[in-house]
Amino acid sequence: MVSPKEIMEHYVIDPQDSYFVNGVPPVENVVVVAYDPLWPEIYSTLASKIKSKLGSHLLKIDHVGSTAVPGLAAKPVIDIDLTVADAADEKTYVLALEGLGYRLIVREPRFHGHRLFHYDNPRVNLHVFTRDTPETARHLLFRDWLRQSKKDCQLYADVKLDAIKGCSLDIQQYHENKSKVVHEIYHKIFKGLGYI
Repeated sequence: MVSPKEIMEHYVIDPQDSYFVNGVPPVENVVVVAYDPLWPEIYSTLASKIKSKLGSHLLKIDHVGSTAVPGLAAKPVIDIDLTVADAADEKTYVLALEGLGYRLIVREPRFHGHRLFHYDNPRVNLHVFTRDTPETARHLLFRDWLRQSKKDCQLYADVKLDAIKGCSLDIQQYHENKSKVVHEIYHKIFKGLGYI
């Protein structure tokens, strides 16, 4: 079980570390678009195929990120969190996911075993984590908060549209530009839960 203390500790990536499987990050256009009501249906189709392929190796799968929040402007990329017993045990899931067309992009063993896969059409970021990680708990808390808080949902939409300016090919800068507001929203969530 994940403790509130663990959930509140944000992981900081060491810029000296390179976790990209091919040594360099993939280049892609970064855009923010209006909410597409088809996103949940797309997720459902993808999740069904993943469940079928991984079977008992899959412990949990969730639609996270902005495409999981009705009405929220987002990058047109479906974010999926996939939980396995041990993300370091790649033989239990990598070949199966590759068989579905996913490509392993990132290995971050210190970040709860995190592996990132890309799928191109539709664009998907598939995050694989070891069970009982605070990161997946955080993702669900953020998603669910934005689903019920119209004010923060609009705040987040506004900051994303502003953050994208000048970052069309720099996803890291885009994330950095919106990080202050993301942390402010997390602070409200943790306060609302009585964690702080």
